[in-house]
Parts: sequence; structure tokens; C-alpha cells
Amino acid sequence: MVKIAPAVLMVDYGRLAEEVLAVEKEADLFQFDVMDGHFVPVISYGASLIRSLRPRTTAPFAVHLMVQYPERYITDFARTGSDYLTVHAEVCPHLDRTIQQIKEAGVKAGVALNPSTPIEAVDSVIRDVDVILLMSVNPGFGGQGFLPHMEQKVEQVRQHLDALEIRCELEVDGGITVENCARIAKAGASVLVVGSAIFQSPDPVATIREMKRLVNPLS
Repeated sequence: MVKIAPAVLMVDYGRLAEEVLAVEKEADLFQFDVMDGHFVPVISYGASLIRSLRPRTTAPFAVHLMVQYPERYITDFARTGSDYLTVHAEVCPHLDRTIQQIKEAGVKAGVALNPSTPIEAVDSVIRDVDVILLMSVNPGFGGQGFLPHMEQKVEQVRQHLDALEIRCELEVDGGITVENCARIAKAGASVLVVGSAIFQSPDPVATIREMKRLVNPLS
């Protein structure tokens, strides 16, 4: 089953809890994109926001650390009740150590790749992670369009994982819509992170249900 993960980055922050809870029953998990203004150009939010939402829902929380020095923040975000912490291969000179730090904090570990970063960048930890996250836009801003060549990269990474008999989640994040979600799922994604297509739609719940119907046609 392909999962849908609403991206909290794209909610109306004046109605944050309301918008999250409105789609809670349809969401397989929620994605929190933490941006520091260094690794990416903008600043989003920190651990306190995630901590404040954690008592309101039992849905899994996946935290995507789009930050320059993720190792400084792992303990704090693990204590928020996060279920997954994902770091970028591009900023981790000792990626295996960082993944181990996440696991020692009691959280499932993920590694993210920017569109131009090859899958070989995670080969040293590929059997140790729970999630590989492929960015299908250049990170830093919500609402961008899906980069067309990323569909082929999703296929290549899926084939690579299958050849190695690795069962980690293959997550795709950026520019996913009702129109393209089925193609991305068919290419091999197991988790689709969706922001503006859900939270800027007239009916977010109906949008998630339609996406689930499209990506899991036989269920």
C-alpha cells in the first residue's frame, strides 16, 4: 500500500492544529519540514511546534531535517515524539555516524537526497535506514512543480532497492498532485509527501481519498 503523508509546511499556520486534525483520519503520517535558512534559503519551524501537536494526534510524525548541522538537533527532535528523523546526505560527512545517532535516540532513521544527488551517496548506510527520501523539487520552498526527470530516478532507486532486497520506505517529496501521484507510485514510491495539493485544495480530506484511490487501485 502506498502511503500519503500530508506536509505540514503548507498549512495555514493560524489554523495549524485545526487543519492537521481535519485530515488526521486519512493521513498515513504527517511530514514536518524543518528548514534552517542555511542548507535551504528559508526558515520554517522548530521542535516546539512538533511537540505542541504530538498530544493531539496518534498519527506517525516524520521530521525532515533540512538543516546544515542535523547532528546538533537529533536529540531535541527525538524528544518531541517524532517517529522518523530524516537527514540529508549532502550535509553529513559522517553519514553512518549520524544515522546511528538517530537510532540511539530511539527513532527510525531516514536519509534524503536532493534531485542531483545520486543514490550511490547512501550506499554506505542503505541497509541501516528505514526511509530513503527523494526530493523531486529543489528543496526550500513549497508549491514547486515536480521535476519530470525524477520519475526515472524513482524507478532506478526502486530497482536498486529491490535488487539488494532492501525493504525500507521509498519516499518522494515535492510537486506531487492528484494528476501525477499514480505515475510516481507506479515508478516505485511507497510514501508520497503532499503539501499544497492537499492543504490548498477546496476539500483536503477528499483530495487525500482520491489520491489513495489512484495510488492503490486494487485495494
